[in-house]
Amino acid sequence: MSTPAPDSYEAAARRATVLHLRVPPGTPEPAYRAVLDVLEPLTPIVQVIPPGAALAEVAGVLRLHQRTPYELAEIIRLRTLALTGVDVHVGVAANWALAATASAHPARNGIRLVADDPDAVAAFLYPLPIDALYGIGRRQAETLRSFGVHYIGTLAALPVATAQRVLGGREGRLLHQRARGLDHRRVTPTALPRSTGESRHFDRDVLDGDVIRTAILDAVVVIGARLRERGQAATALQLQLRFADRSLLTRSRKLPAATAHDADLRECAYRIFNGLNLERARVRAVTVRAEQLLDADQVAEQISLDPTEENARRVERAVDKANRRFGRGTVRPAALAGRRTA
Repeated sequence: MSTPAPDSYEAAARRATVLHLRVPPGTPEPAYRAVLDVLEPLTPIVQVIPPGAALAEVAGVLRLHQRTPYELAEIIRLRTLALTGVDVHVGVAANWALAATASAHPARNGIRLVADDPDAVAAFLYPLPIDALYGIGRRQAETLRSFGVHYIGTLAALPVATAQRVLGGREGRLLHQRARGLDHRRVTPTALPRSTGESRHFDRDVLDGDVIRTAILDAVVVIGARLRERGQAATALQLQLRFADRSLLTRSRKLPAATAHDADLRECAYRIFNGLNLERARVRAVTVRAEQLLDADQVAEQISLDPTEENARRVERAVDKANRRFGRGTVRPAALAGRRTA
């Protein structure tokens, strides 16, 4: 395979303007959010891919920063390590799928550049096992191996019609394109989800309101802990019930103030449920969703003069600390004792 001349390769490297960041598995969400904060001043085009990845398009800021895409990747990696302690891997390429594959196979310095050049793409991508192809499923990989396709380069060399016959029309065409280093999706600016929910399913039809309230409480406790871990607060709450006939009933209510505290969320959820005035309704599942989320620094935390409420806040902080250390659900409300953690 021919090696491009230095000047042409440098130009191809500058065209590789999509950066894919991959944080280590199990990184806590506050640390993940801190990594996203590092990206914000560098480029306005950041696509969040929870729970542990992000895309950044830097084509429009190269002149501003007077850096190449690879140099920006170096800056991002150094800043995230220094400011957050998170050791991110960065893939630098001309498109989403290629950059994501590159971040999964970093060089020793944690960065992998794949220049926007056919030879460079083939040299990186083609020797990788078929399982490494971005977006391929386990069964699809097994199917391809059963036909003797063990490497990405082998799939790329097949006629697209053959890939479609083996994998299906749309999926075969898509994976064949990615095997050749092509991905036409744009990086679209997004933020972390502005809602979060929890569902609880019953093994049988439930008529008992106390059982349903216990399930609601279980969901609320998980949501509250998640919001506090993320540094977010809810301004509205939604309750959805699914009945035995598969019909759904959904009600929402604004919270008096943005909050992430279990007691506030529980009180609102119970108020919604009690207002339904259900009689002999056979419930099969409940879903609680915190909506219209705000970052915690946008919420004014009022000082309560009620010692009971202040003590509850202290207990909540202690419970969060214990659960972070020993695992979610280690400490939970007495009403949930004996209930399996979802």
